[in-house]
Amino acid sequence: MAIFIVRHGETEGNASRMIQGPETPLNARGMAQAAAVAERLAREGVERILVSDYARARMTADAVQRATGAPLEVDLRLRERDFGDWRGVSHDEIPWFMDDDVVPPNGESWEAFHARAVGAWECVARNAGEADGNVVAVTHGLVCYSFALHHLAVPAGIEVDRGFHNTSVTVADSRAPWAVTTLNCTAHLDRAIEARIAQAS
Repeated sequence: MAIFIVRHGETEGNASRMIQGPETPLNARGMAQAAAVAERLAREGVERILVSDYARARMTADAVQRATGAPLEVDLRLRERDFGDWRGVSHDEIPWFMDDDVVPPNGESWEAFHARAVGAWECVARNAGEADGNVVAVTHGLVCYSFALHHLAVPAGIEVDRGFHNTSVTVADSRAPWAVTTLNCTAHLDRAIEARIAQAS
């Protein structure tokens, strides 16, 4: 059995490089990406879906649920790092916002964020241990990064960075030591995405 960790689809905030809050929905490209990753996961025997409560993650997970029929459970610990007062601000205005020693005003430090991600991972791992099928966690880029950095056994020689792509899929064995077989994969995103966007517009 396996754990599938999925980043949400694209939003206008992603496209325009804005620091986002909870309410940002998927844009047209993000909806097409969500449909594509849902098609990919429909063949994977998904038994449970865990998801952040942020709109962009919920919309992505809803597509996965429709494709798989698996029950969906919201876990607040799967939320993106809280950037506090910097939400709604362009990356270009505060290019240092991701630096290791920076704490956003009224937001989370890296230490606090990674500590929260520990609880999120424990929930994902517990669900994987209880399930007879595969488990999907739909979350955010920095949560994917935290999981890969601190909880997954990434093959030697592969560097884990913060650049997880929209609807990327990371797959790990559902038993400790959580060996990664696929990291930050977007093989499901191809020209069909552009075709779907064109058809919707």
